[in-house]
Amino acid sequence: MNLHEFLLSPDESARREGPHNKIVMSSRVRLARNIKGAAFPGWAKKADRIKTLDIVRPAVESLPQMADHFSETMDNLTLLDKNILVERHLISREHAAKNAGSGLVFNREETLCVMINEEDHLRMQALRPGLQLKQAWQAIDQVDSKLEKKLEYAFSPDIGYLTACPTNLGTGIRVSAMLHLPGLVLAEQINQIIQAVNKLGLAVRGLYGEGTEALGNVFQVSNQMTLGEAETDIVERLSKVLSQIIEHEENARGTLLEKKPKTVYNHIGRAYGILANAHSISSKETMNLLSLMRLGVDLGLFPDLDRAPVDELFVVTQPNHLQKRYSDKLTAEERDLLRADMLRERLRTVSRPKPKPTPPSSGAEKS
Repeated sequence: MNLHEFLLSPDESARREGPHNKIVMSSRVRLARNIKGAAFPGWAKKADRIKTLDIVRPAVESLPQMADHFSETMDNLTLLDKNILVERHLISREHAAKNAGSGLVFNREETLCVMINEEDHLRMQALRPGLQLKQAWQAIDQVDSKLEKKLEYAFSPDIGYLTACPTNLGTGIRVSAMLHLPGLVLAEQINQIIQAVNKLGLAVRGLYGEGTEALGNVFQVSNQMTLGEAETDIVERLSKVLSQIIEHEENARGTLLEKKPKTVYNHIGRAYGILANAHSISSKETMNLLSLMRLGVDLGLFPDLDRAPVDELFVVTQPNHLQKRYSDKLTAEERDLLRADMLRERLRTVSRPKPKPTPPSSGAEKS
């Protein structure tokens, strides 16, 4: 089966709605599991990884939730295919580096994805648009329960599920949400929010997880430890923290509009101007400017534009999606030119942002 015929179109993916999706772009719950008696993937020989893959893959494919699925071994996917899956957040960068003895299975809706022989034998995840951590947890819990009847997991009565990394011991759960926080960044409050979240035992990472940059003002917030706390408690705790972050972001946006409207309009207007007129633009600059344009949509400065086309551009302007669209062999400079061409064409009919009238009594902004 062809991967690109199976994947949702970027437009279809961008139009999925969820609660609080102005700020929470997606929710994810991932479980790490291993097969009893089999060496962890990082230690296993190639023949052993292939043997484990041959046991796990059919069990995952047979799940009712995977009735319509894409399934493939990593050595049968091109590097471009793998990187596109990373840009879609369906697999990790670590899994994209895998070859023989590793695989993946995901469903038609792209709401369930199982990586086989990544760091653990199974890294299964449920994804949902917006703030839907509880729904994602329920979905992956059902998958886990059905798989546990088909596969014998490595489990200790004392410490729970055994995992390759000690930080995943116990429940093996990683609960996370991807947040768009331009208000906190513009208000220069993001660092104190990150510090506060870290003190609560949660991690804040960039767009593609650990060790990556927060491109486009997008941050991932997740739990760090999985031992000694029930799955439902972890989900509940993170949900409460996310609700507080949402409130802080909404307040930051409101305060900026009230006290520094011209600063906000300047950022958004410049972002639109560059995106709509540039003839060469990098992926990093594009994502950061699209973030500001997305903020402009949320603030009602683009009356004729909804958020979905901007979210689609977040995906299709990334390097590997551009490579796939135009050619399998593009230099970085060629990608920058084609990216700019695409942006100018897509934004050709989008009118420039229309600032809301500033009340006369508000006075001039202080510099």
